[in-house]
Amino acid sequence: MKQILLSTISLDAKGQDPLHRQLFLQLRNAILRGVLPAGTRLPSTRLMAKDLNVSRNTVLNAFDQLMAEGYLSSRAGSGTFISDQIPDELLSKEGTGSSTSPLERDFPLSHQAEDLKKSSDSKPYHNGPFSPGLPELEQFPFGDWARLLARHWRRPKREYLTGNPVGGSLELRKALSTYLAQTRAVKSDPEQILILSGSQQALHLVVKAFANPGDPILMEDPGYPGIRNTIIGAGATPVPIPVDDEGFSLEAAKAMNTNARLACTAPSHQYPLGPTMSLARRLDLLNWAKEENRFLLEDDYDSEYRYTGRPLSSLQGLDTDQRVLYVGSMSKVMFSGLRVGYLVVPPDLVDMFLALRRDMDGHSPVTVEPALADFISGGYLSGHIRKMRILYEKRQAVLLKLLQDNCGTELEVEPQEAGMHLVGFIRDPHLKDTAVEQLCRQDGLLLRALSTFYHGEHPKNGLIIGFAGTPVEQMPGLVKRLAQHIKTAREMT
Repeated sequence: MKQILLSTISLDAKGQDPLHRQLFLQLRNAILRGVLPAGTRLPSTRLMAKDLNVSRNTVLNAFDQLMAEGYLSSRAGSGTFISDQIPDELLSKEGTGSSTSPLERDFPLSHQAEDLKKSSDSKPYHNGPFSPGLPELEQFPFGDWARLLARHWRRPKREYLTGNPVGGSLELRKALSTYLAQTRAVKSDPEQILILSGSQQALHLVVKAFANPGDPILMEDPGYPGIRNTIIGAGATPVPIPVDDEGFSLEAAKAMNTNARLACTAPSHQYPLGPTMSLARRLDLLNWAKEENRFLLEDDYDSEYRYTGRPLSSLQGLDTDQRVLYVGSMSKVMFSGLRVGYLVVPPDLVDMFLALRRDMDGHSPVTVEPALADFISGGYLSGHIRKMRILYEKRQAVLLKLLQDNCGTELEVEPQEAGMHLVGFIRDPHLKDTAVEQLCRQDGLLLRALSTFYHGEHPKNGLIIGFAGTPVEQMPGLVKRLAQHIKTAREMT
């Protein structure tokens, strides 16, 4: 208790108030703010005087005043305690130093903060039935993962304890370079890869590198809200580009005729609608970037889970002019709590991105990186992905049939060639997807309203329904509950 108490006290011998008055005011404030709750035993006056480097009389005078005003009580033979007789209204009002609740304060924020506050979403979308992007967690090979972690941390190397290279551990960058070349045809040296705390950090770095405040950045519409919020957070301007059957509409982007230096795309599996960009469109996009001196951010968030043929080669792998910045994550193929993402940058931009990363947080946590390098190099990751691909394909088929049978009159649902979710388009234009989402969330069903993923005009009404993390045996009951919520939302319209 002595350490807790004294950490709140700072006396100034040159201050206007006497030392005993300063001590009295600071102790009283600590009591009213709840830092020193009722029943707390205070150090003896001798001990407090010694630790504060003041005379004992200074402490005695402060204690006497606190006693007189009812903040302290003395128990013979036990010491001095914070009184339990202080009125609650005094604790709640005087302790704040203001009669205005922080929830009622009117204070200026930056334009970016105001815009982000409007679009903020703290709802728990990643840990419940139908949550898009939630992988199957029960069948992850935790035994192998624990063994790899133990191998490196039972007797850790010294370099693991003293930091990490700015770009991440070399072992993990080498493992990722080989893995991405084999599975996604990504062309990279290990030095081109930055290990980051999730894909969102990669988005922040890329936007920060290419946008000044007010600059336009092209993004898919509808698209991943994390990209939109990153653009807004950088003070730049998101420019929505419509999505057609092949994803990012290059024709629409050209018609915009903006001076945007960066376009953000998800060519292998557009989120949330799901189309895959054709080879012809990819080549046209790369040629446009080269001719217009633009760069492309490729968000490759879940392309490993493809159910028709092999996963398509990355846009980055087709790039001959070093125009693509490739973003990936371990959240969908392993689990989001790992907080590991990566960014592959062109060779001539490596030093600049390392400088940006150094300015952001120095380096990534080293704790899991050696084990993750072994997990990838040892084939554990590829094996897990193959197993999950089979499982997810089955779960998609079951969910699709249940939705068509139980909600077919309300939702238009088609199978997806890749990914971890289905999109059910609402047939009735008067039925709002946000109303269905709200009812479902209250019931623990964490699907998403499609309209909230649009930044431009004319959003479509629909539901984004995850299947990867929802067991087949639970789906019939869950779909019946969804059908009831749709019915209820219709009745409320």
